[in-house]
Amino acid sequence: MLQRGLIQAADVVVSNGSKQSLFNACFVLFGPGDEVLVPTPAWTSYYEMVTLARATSVPVWGDPAHDWKVTADALAAAATPRTRGIMLNSPSNPTGAVYTQAELEAIAALAAEHDWWIISDEIYARITYGIAAPSLLDVVSSRDRLILINGVAKAYAMTGWRIGWASAPRAVASAMTALQSHSTSNPAAVSQHAALAALTNTAAADAAIAMMVAEFRARRDAATALLDAAKACYVRPDGAFYLYIDVGGDGGAFATRLLDAQGVAVVPGTAFLTPEWVRLSYAAPREQVLEGVRRLAAAL
Repeated sequence: MLQRGLIQAADVVVSNGSKQSLFNACFVLFGPGDEVLVPTPAWTSYYEMVTLARATSVPVWGDPAHDWKVTADALAAAATPRTRGIMLNSPSNPTGAVYTQAELEAIAALAAEHDWWIISDEIYARITYGIAAPSLLDVVSSRDRLILINGVAKAYAMTGWRIGWASAPRAVASAMTALQSHSTSNPAAVSQHAALAALTNTAAADAAIAMMVAEFRARRDAATALLDAAKACYVRPDGAFYLYIDVGGDGGAFATRLLDAQGVAVVPGTAFLTPEWVRLSYAAPREQVLEGVRRLAAAL
C-alpha cells in the first residue's frame, strides 16, 4: 500500500469534470495500434474516449452471476501484445458492483507484470452500502503506471459545477496539463472555490454524504424488495445509485415501451454493450423511484 501523502500538487490535474480527466488520460496515454481493456458492462464514454484517442477498446465481459465483475484471468485472456492499459470503475456504472481488495490486487498484479497502465475511475467511491470501495492506492506498490480519477459530481452532488481531477505520475500529469491548455484551459474559478469549500469543510461534508448515502441505501432496499417480489433478475448494487436489470430481450425496445406506456425513463443496456439489460437510476425522490420500479416490474 502507498502513502497517499506521496501525491503532490504537481501530480494532480484539475479539469472540467471527471469526464475530461478521463478523456485527457486516454488521449495522453494511448494512440493508434494500442488496445485498452474495458471491463464490460461499463460507462458508455469509456469506449468512445479510447476510440477518440485512435486506440482500440477491447470489451472484456464479466460474469452476470458475479455482478458482472471481471477477473484478472479474464483480462489476461483478452490481452494481446498490443494491450496498453485497463480502464477500471469501482463502484461501477452501470451495475453498482464494488471490487474487493483481493480482486483489485489480482488485476493490479497482472497490469504490473505486463507494464500496462491502469486508469481507475473512483468517482463513486464514497457511495457504498455496508462495504468499502478500496482505492487502487490501497493495493499498488507503485504509482508509476496508475491514473486515479475522481471529482465532486457524485459524493458531493455537484455535477453541474464540473470539477474533476486526475492524479498521475508527474510526466503524465504534465502532458495532461499541456493537452488541456489547448482545449478548455482551466475549470471556472467559481467552481474551483466551491469544490475547495466542499473538500476542506470535512465535518460538514462527511455528515451530508453519510445522510445522502443512508437515503440511497433506503431507496435501494425498498426498490430491490419490489424487484425480488417480481422475481426480476438484477444486480444488487453495493455502491453508486443504479439498478441494472435483465429484461430478457431487447432492452432498447423495452425502454421505449416503458417510456411511452408508463412514463418511466431507463437507459438501454446497449449503451453498455449488454443489450438485454437496462439501467435505472435511483438518484430521485424515493416515491418516484419506487413507483418507477413498480411500473418496470409490471412491464416485465
